[in-house]
Amino acid sequence: MEIQAMLTTEESDFKKRTLQLDEPKADEVLVRIVASGVCHTDATVLDGSLPVPYPAVLGHEGSGIVERVGSNVTTVEPGDHVVLGFSYCGHCDNCLEGNAGGCENMMELNFAGKNKYGVSPIHKEEQEVSQFFGQSSFATYSTVDEKNVVKIDKEADLRLLGPLGCGLMTGSGTVLNSLAPEAGTSFVVFGTGAVGLSGMMAAKIAGCYPIIAVDIHDSRLELAKELGATHTINSNNEDAAEKIKEITGKGAHYSLETTGVPEVTLAAIRCLRVKGECATVAVGKRDLTINVTNEIMTKAVTLKGVVEGDAVPQLIIPKLVKFYQNGQFPFDKLVKFYEMDDIQQAFEDSANGSTIKPILIIDKEYQA
Repeated sequence: MEIQAMLTTEESDFKKRTLQLDEPKADEVLVRIVASGVCHTDATVLDGSLPVPYPAVLGHEGSGIVERVGSNVTTVEPGDHVVLGFSYCGHCDNCLEGNAGGCENMMELNFAGKNKYGVSPIHKEEQEVSQFFGQSSFATYSTVDEKNVVKIDKEADLRLLGPLGCGLMTGSGTVLNSLAPEAGTSFVVFGTGAVGLSGMMAAKIAGCYPIIAVDIHDSRLELAKELGATHTINSNNEDAAEKIKEITGKGAHYSLETTGVPEVTLAAIRCLRVKGECATVAVGKRDLTINVTNEIMTKAVTLKGVVEGDAVPQLIIPKLVKFYQNGQFPFDKLVKFYEMDDIQQAFEDSANGSTIKPILIIDKEYQA
């Protein structure tokens, strides 16, 4: 079938093109895309930090409606509302242990441009076009593996929900699944973008106190207060690690680092108390050099990398929808909608910080 998609090449970030999409195989699902979030991971492809084969259709925070299903699909049916998650194999040790975010085949399935069959379902005439994150949601339709789709409540606004498939799942899952703080423990987030704020809201759900937000933009720190921060620190104006120790007394139990900036990562480690834990989720461009003895061993702290919130999309995304419907996870305060043709502006606004979470409306006829 023919689809409209934003094609990315080595010469151009985005050009709307008519492409061809394969029909779903036995274990695949055809989804009409309603909306797609714009994520920092898409931007890292554009700046070369995370290379993918070109040409490609990016986008990996899609939400939509099931159009057709393969003969072996049992979890969804036509008409179901779904959020698209990342690709995972389902059979490696980590997947079998319930940590799809740690899938041993994560890089190949999400960034190599092909599905588990070794092909892409997207074509430009005779040329294969790379599929991204198993979905390529900057398009009107997507053919995905059944494991990529998460059925959600039809009462929820599909236009909002795509970011639950990556950025918001990463932040909240890192807190709820990987750090798993006990109520009353102290929590710090470094960077109050979509990932950081979703992690901070999850810390509030978990009952953390105090909850400290660190950033260099006062406007974002004000929003952090609205969403649950008990304290905020502008790290342009004061030493964040020292201020956190002053607020907590001994240092924080947990920190979440979302920027990928080496100096910020070091502050996220140094702000911890003895036996504290720091989780980092960012794609950074520069190396961090530390003295492991002084920064890690002598304080017995843990520094861990977390991918996709150590989450299984089918488990965490419905929970996040319920949290949102109950008023506990108001991520709609982070969102601004853009038309599909305004994709470049959406990326620019994300990069300059004027929009925390841009969402492209792909299907303008959808009614919530």
